[in-house]
Amino acid sequence: MARAVVDDLKDGLSGSGARTAARRMRVLLGVRGLALADLSGSLLWSGRPGPDEATGTLVEKVLHTELPGGRPPLLAVPLHVNDELAGALVISGEVRRATVREAAAWIVDALERARLEASADRAAQAELRALRAEISPHFVYNALTVIASLVRSEPDRARELMVDFADYTRYSLARRGDYTTVSDEFHAIETYLALQRAVLGDRLRVQIRVAPEVLGVAVPYLVLQPLVENAIRHGIEPHSGSGLVQVSGEAEGGDCVISVEDDGMGMDPAEAKAVLAGKGSADSVGLANVDRRLRHVYGPWYGLVVETAVRAGTRVVVRVPRFQPGVMP
Repeated sequence: MARAVVDDLKDGLSGSGARTAARRMRVLLGVRGLALADLSGSLLWSGRPGPDEATGTLVEKVLHTELPGGRPPLLAVPLHVNDELAGALVISGEVRRATVREAAAWIVDALERARLEASADRAAQAELRALRAEISPHFVYNALTVIASLVRSEPDRARELMVDFADYTRYSLARRGDYTTVSDEFHAIETYLALQRAVLGDRLRVQIRVAPEVLGVAVPYLVLQPLVENAIRHGIEPHSGSGLVQVSGEAEGGDCVISVEDDGMGMDPAEAKAVLAGKGSADSVGLANVDRRLRHVYGPWYGLVVETAVRAGTRVVVRVPRFQPGVMP
């Protein structure tokens, strides 16, 4: 019931689900009628309402009164959300005041939780917009320089890389929904790695393996590319020799498990923990962003797992449910 009321009140006391919330609360309390009012005084009744003139006065003053002439009593209590008056709960019928206060506290809790979840959604969307804007100028400059150098000597190769660059920027900056598929994410990182191989040459080796049964799994948009970019920027590029980046995706029971591994510089595990907490270097913010978004979508038991040690490479693992209600491309 509590979860249902939170869902009903996700848009507040004037939202489309407020009347349903009023009905649930009326049935729970077993009263003649129950109404929710926002700050405008608009009433959403469930059951048998009280007299309009008396109810209007109650909502305006938000106080208790008993009507004469044998008519049922009305009770109105204020609803304060985060110490701000948000509206009122009005009840028509016999009911203990303590019960009404408990019901009001329940509704306030639902409104506060709905506001918190809405704030988390807005924060996640803002982080995704920030992540889309994090295309490395260094990478763009190097990629375009390599393409320009091939225009005369290898025009076909230059055209292929220019198409890859267009695909990369279109996917990274596209205004699309919150979710995509594993297939689309793997296509995006293949494009990115093609450009990086052109820039780094023999210094970069790549292996990509993905099981067919996970290609259609829905995942949050842009969760893999930051991991691959991090492996190259912090694992391979600082290394004096060549390096290997391996990306794999497979099914494990009801989960889809994706790993991005490099044999480069690695890092102290304490530093990796700081990065996931958002306290790492500015150019590692992508990992913390992905970790927070995964936990927001799937719960605190999901997120990134980082296995690393100094000069021992880094392995980042993403585990998501293969089927999650509400998550679809």
